[in-house]
Amino acid sequence: MPLQFSPALNRVHTEALRRNAGEPEFHQALLEVLESIVPVLERHPEFMDAGIVDRLVEPERQIMFRVPWHDDSGTVRVNRGFRVQFNSALGPYKGGLRFHPNVNLGIVKFLGFEQIFKNALTGQGIGGAKGGADFDPHGKSDAEVMRFSQSFMNELYRHLGEHTDVPAGDIGVGAREIGFLFGQYRRLTNRHESGMFTGKGIQWGGAEVRTEATGYGTVFFAQEMLAVRGDSVEGKRAVVSGSGNVAIYAIEKLQQLGAVPITASDSGGYIVDESGIDLDLLKQIKEVERARISEYAERRPSRTTLPVARCGMSPLN
Repeated sequence: MPLQFSPALNRVHTEALRRNAGEPEFHQALLEVLESIVPVLERHPEFMDAGIVDRLVEPERQIMFRVPWHDDSGTVRVNRGFRVQFNSALGPYKGGLRFHPNVNLGIVKFLGFEQIFKNALTGQGIGGAKGGADFDPHGKSDAEVMRFSQSFMNELYRHLGEHTDVPAGDIGVGAREIGFLFGQYRRLTNRHESGMFTGKGIQWGGAEVRTEATGYGTVFFAQEMLAVRGDSVEGKRAVVSGSGNVAIYAIEKLQQLGAVPITASDSGGYIVDESGIDLDLLKQIKEVERARISEYAERRPSRTTLPVARCGMSPLN
C-alpha cells in the first residue's frame, strides 16, 4: 500500500480490491488514479467526507450477457458480451466497444474507469463507459461478423441511446462492425439516432475527418511538444505502435510533416521498414484485406518482422 494514502483512502482502495477480486487490470488502474489524486484530496478533504471517491471507484452499472451466433458452417457459437457504464455525472456514458479474445470484465472495467477522466478533459459533458466481447473478428467472414454483431446488439440495445450511452469503436471494432451494430440498433428501436453511435460512415451520419482525427491528433500533440524546445517532427524517424485506425493515420500525418515512420505492429508482431512505411501497402493489408501485419514483411521480403522494445522519435542520420 502506498505510504501517502490516508486511512480513509486506504479504506476505499481496500474495499474496491475486495469487491473486484481477480481483476488485476482494474486494480492497477485504480491504484494509479488514487495515487494521482492524493494532492487533490489533501486540499479538499470534503471529497472524502461526502463519499465522492467511494462512488467514483464503483461503476454505476455492470452489464454482462451471452452472445449466441451461427458461424458459416451452421454451428452455434457462444461468446460473452460486456458493458460497464462507469459514471454519468457529466452526461451520457461514452466509450468504445472492443472485440478481442482477451476481453473480460476486469479489462472492460479498467478501460471504463479511465474513460471517465479522459472524457472529462474534453469539456464535452460526457460520462465514461466501455464494453465489448471476447469475440475475435480476425479470420471471420463478413457474414459471421454481421451475425455476431447483430446478436450482440440484440441484448445491448436496451441500455443505449443518444441521451443514455453512446458507444464507439475500439480494438476489433471498425467501420464494418459499427455499421452492423448501428443497423441492428435501428432495426430494433425503429429509430435513426445519429448521435447514439460514433465512428459511423459518413452516409449514416458520421463526422467528417473522424477517421483520421485520433491519429492526426497524436502527431499534432507531438509536434506541439517538440515546438516547446524549438524542434519539430520534420526530419525525425518515428516508431509507431499498432496498425489500426489510430496508427495508420498517425503514420500518414507523420509522413505529411516530413518524418519517416519505420514501424507498425499488431498482436502478432512488429514490422520494421528502415526506408519508411509503405502506407498504401499497409492500408491495403489492414483496412481492405484485414490481414496480419506479417503480410507486410512477406510482400516486402527485404524487410523483416522484429520485436521492437522502444518507442519514440530520433533524428535522421
